[in-house]
Amino acid sequence: MVSAPPKKASLWRTVKAIAWSFVGLRARGAYEEDIKNLSPVHIIVVGLIGVFVFVAVLVLLVNWIVAR
Repeated sequence: MVSAPPKKASLWRTVKAIAWSFVGLRARGAYEEDIKNLSPVHIIVVGLIGVFVFVAVLVLLVNWIVAR
């Protein structure tokens, strides 16, 4: 029996998986599929970028509120 080659995950799929993990909502089946298909390096890079963007948005929001 020949198994199908694993699907390569796109950057968009990695971004979506990281965004859902920030929110904390993820279906178990989708999580398990992501574990099989996503690259750990991509997850780390996209996760770090997501953290920096999140912190930057919070800093900008606080500065905007304080400036009012």
